[in-house]
Amino acid sequence: MQEMREIIINYNIEIIIGMAVAFFVLLILYIVEQFRMNRITEKYNALVKDVDGVNLEQLILETLKEVDEIKLDCDKLEKQYLELDSRLRFSIQRVGVVRYNAFADLGSELSYSIALLDDELNGLILTSIYGRENSTSYTKPIVKGKSKYALSVEEMQAIDRAIRRE
Repeated sequence: MQEMREIIINYNIEIIIGMAVAFFVLLILYIVEQFRMNRITEKYNALVKDVDGVNLEQLILETLKEVDEIKLDCDKLEKQYLELDSRLRFSIQRVGVVRYNAFADLGSELSYSIALLDDELNGLILTSIYGRENSTSYTKPIVKGKSKYALSVEEMQAIDRAIRRE
């Protein structure tokens, strides 16, 4: 401890000068950093205020809130889309029509077969046979593109057209 005191007494002027130099260096660094901070603060203030005086930060927060609302709307729309898509799978999506003359003595192709199928090839075939004295209409169920009932050539053509979406 005594040695320390002697060093301080012997070199007190040098120590004071060294501390003063360190103080002035730190003071200069502090002043430089203050100028930098002021410039950054001015730039920040210019950034968050536009010409009309609207606060950019508030504008960003409002925009983010609107984006969240839009996301919720998109989620609702996606749920509705999926529900409609699942319903549409069972609606008529494929139609095939064949017109023909059921009898050789008749013209104008007044008889027809219409296949009405959903996306899974389920549905029915509607056939109307036109004759001079009478006309007959009937349907046959279609499951996976096939019927458990015998199909005429025209009915098979109508199903084929529906499957190929012609």
